Amino acid sequence: MLADAIRDFSKQFAFEPQIKNAAKLMRAKRFVVCGMGGSNHPTDILKAWKPTVDVVTHRDYDLPSVADPQDRLVIACSYSGNTEESIDSFAVALRSGYPLAVIAKGGTLLERAQAEGVPYIKIPETDIQPRSASGFMFVALLKLMGNETGLQEARQLAMMLHPEKLEAAGKALGQKLVGSVPVVYASTRNFALANNWKIKVNENTKVPIFANVFPELNHNEMNGFDPQAGTRSLSRSFHFVFLRDDEDDPRIVRRMEVLEQLYRERELPVESIALTGASRLEKIFSSLLTADWVSLALAEAYGVNPEPVPLVEEFKKLIA
Repeated sequence: MLADAIRDFSKQFAFEPQIKNAAKLMRAKRFVVCGMGGSNHPTDILKAWKPTVDVVTHRDYDLPSVADPQDRLVIACSYSGNTEESIDSFAVALRSGYPLAVIAKGGTLLERAQAEGVPYIKIPETDIQPRSASGFMFVALLKLMGNETGLQEARQLAMMLHPEKLEAAGKALGQKLVGSVPVVYASTRNFALANNWKIKVNENTKVPIFANVFPELNHNEMNGFDPQAGTRSLSRSFHFVFLRDDEDDPRIVRRMEVLEQLYRERELPVESIALTGASRLEKIFSSLLTADWVSLALAEAYGVNPEPVPLVEEFKKLIA
């Protein structure tokens, strides 16, 4: 059940990833991480946490065009091990002779890594969905990157994160959002958080939700929420969630304050959610856990099963 996965989430950071075929792993300082959906969320989180890490996030077939492919470790990620795009990226990297590693729970990707002697980390066998396994994937990513300092900090989350303490506030926010289309706003440095909120609600609740960032949205999107006589009914369909971070640039903080005021004057509902935690990493994952509780509350309110994603499965069958 999703509720159990949320409550147990902090335990994922106690996972001690083991690199198989480690002698063949290239110790790199630059990376390409290939993965789709929940399997590549940890890369976005890593970039939000450590923006100086030189990593290209790839969400497509093939490989991205980079000037230094031989100097980058290609990490193919697929929680299930059966993601079509990730398998294709693996095959292209292998055929091209690029440095390569794999993160997967099983499936074709893991089988191919084992058969080809490619370095890999096997994620623990669980019944949780990929979007709920970002802790496992995150520590595995740090391990392959050789970031032992970051790995030690991440492991502290096993004791620092308390998902149950976020449940009441998350579910209360979820109840406020019932009947509306949520829109999540954050600073550019926190885009990974806003996007992860979006994805959790999309997949767990099966409803539309949108995300954007400051300051870009001040130059375009906010104009779409300036209700006119003929558009007022459209604007009232939305409910805004501002992810506030006291470490954001003061100019971004000011932009959020002003836009919240302008939206409220136009009778648009806004919820301000502060990022909290003793460290940047705790702030990030606490916010993502809050998103989990929000999505679960919405699923319960709408009578939706948060676990399966039937449209995704139907789509896969039709393109096979």
